[in-house]
Amino acid sequence: MAGVARMLAAVVCAIMAAAAMAAGGVGALEPSGWVRAHATFYGGADASGTMGGACGYGNLYAQGYGTRTAALSTALFNDGLACGQCYKLVCDRKTDRTWCKPGVSVTITATNFCPPNWDLPSDSGGWCNPPRPHFDMAQPAWEKIGIYRGGIIPVIYQRVPCMKKGGVRFTINGHDYFQLVLLTNVGAAGSIKAMDVKGSKSPDWMAMAHNWGAQWHSLAYLTGQGLSFRVTITDGQTLVFPNVVRPGWRFGQTFASNLQFK
Repeated sequence: MAGVARMLAAVVCAIMAAAAMAAGGVGALEPSGWVRAHATFYGGADASGTMGGACGYGNLYAQGYGTRTAALSTALFNDGLACGQCYKLVCDRKTDRTWCKPGVSVTITATNFCPPNWDLPSDSGGWCNPPRPHFDMAQPAWEKIGIYRGGIIPVIYQRVPCMKKGGVRFTINGHDYFQLVLLTNVGAAGSIKAMDVKGSKSPDWMAMAHNWGAQWHSLAYLTGQGLSFRVTITDGQTLVFPNVVRPGWRFGQTFASNLQFK
């Protein structure tokens, strides 16, 4: 009887898992549980000081990220593989009612790295020191949940799917035998797990390597060829972007696709 019960339980679990996949989509990122951290701010009231950064996005206004951005501490940044991820933050009023705004949240995109400061202790200025999870947020985003005079606030956060308009974009820099490709406007998980490229004169897919931030590179000679990309994001979804880069392209150009992760 015990063996039959175990078999029935396994069947029920399988049915429930299949139903969940059918409802949410295979590999679709679900919001994570809430985790405690702290948050500071930088970049000025207009967030102009947040441009550039360790993800390589450059002008965050032009790229569509705006002022809802943050630099992540080492514990979250994952050597740049977390670039593009989205997080929902709430100021933790149970911990600090003085500097927290009630009943509000803000969703940000990871666009930069907050480096450790080994000259200061982790609980007094070295906010981004490992192993602390910490968000150094663009000031307008931070002020959605915190009162300016507080400077640093306790938060609870969860990773959430990124909601994007339009398709994934590819910007190509580098030189012959070195194509450095920046991905922007990536929905769902937001961050890249793996990437392949295929030239119009190449029969096979070629794996690309993570370079830095949200940028991946290939060492093949692909100059001038039409390019297709196969991208896998960190929730397991894979999309193929066929011929998204037109033949005759030049370094520095950006190409927008019509495809987006869900």
